[in-house]
Amino acid sequence: MAAQAFEPVELDSLRSRWRTALHAADAALKATGPFLTDDARRIERTRLSEEYTPTTALLRTLARDEGIPPDLAEPFLPRGRARRFLHLPLDVTSCVFNLDGVLVGSAALHSIAWERTFGELLSPRLESSYRRVTAPFDPNTDYLAHMHGRPRLEGVRAFLASRGIRLPEGSPSDPPGAETVHGIANRKNELLGQLLDEHRLSAFEGSRHYLELAHDAGMKCAVVSASAHTDLILEQAGLADLVDTRVDAETIAAEHLSGRPQPDRLLAACRKLGVEPQHAAVFETSAAGIVAGHAAGFTIVVAVDPDDEAGHVRELRREGADIVVPGLGELLLAT
Repeated sequence: MAAQAFEPVELDSLRSRWRTALHAADAALKATGPFLTDDARRIERTRLSEEYTPTTALLRTLARDEGIPPDLAEPFLPRGRARRFLHLPLDVTSCVFNLDGVLVGSAALHSIAWERTFGELLSPRLESSYRRVTAPFDPNTDYLAHMHGRPRLEGVRAFLASRGIRLPEGSPSDPPGAETVHGIANRKNELLGQLLDEHRLSAFEGSRHYLELAHDAGMKCAVVSASAHTDLILEQAGLADLVDTRVDAETIAAEHLSGRPQPDRLLAACRKLGVEPQHAAVFETSAAGIVAGHAAGFTIVVAVDPDDEAGHVRELRREGADIVVPGLGELLLAT
């Protein structure tokens, strides 16, 4: 697979654009309603079909040249052929994806936003005339230890506790940066929004293709994320139209779900999809997520480690991941 790391991106982009164009053309035909006769509509559909066939043949030829299964180059696949590439048990009818680390790489922006937020809070406390009082936020350790996968308020509380700092809770209306738990959380949310405007996120290679094939296979897809910007991230990554439902910061707060990866979040996603976990697959990135997936009763737990770090891969396998891959694109190409 290593030799295929560059060219397939161009091919997959071409395939995805054709899929989008064909969807748009089909929607336009449906929207004509009373404006076209049945005969005229049939003529237009025939033209679309005549255009689809040679284009698909060309994409399949490009795939063969790159050593990729030609079926993966087609804009659409019949249900049975699509299922084979997902590498999921036949009784799986839905998929639940952790957003960060599986579909997109948004953790870096979250970490930067937290570092800036706590930098503003801690800068007066970092030095005294005699000794260092408070250690600054360390993105390499503090983000994973206190923030990753947690709602903002819980992340604030956990980090402040690690530094022995007590602040009033405040209220959701506190201005960003106010020295309250809510004020700090609001400042992080504000900074993350600015970062998302400056650095538009894109989906990991293969993520959109996997979601498209899941829908071709007749499956429903949910996303789980503690971020209040889940909708924006999905829009930026071009995945919003492929996600049927989501469990985000608003859901977690409204349903009083746990702050860290736990079965209740995953079960909430299943409820929204209308499926039992025994008929769903979950895609996680952390050891805690793997444990939560098994505790929730999912048929299969897939671990995604974009860094493909050997120690982390061993940990994911040790916690019971059924499959471990660097990304969903590699899962599509698995034999």
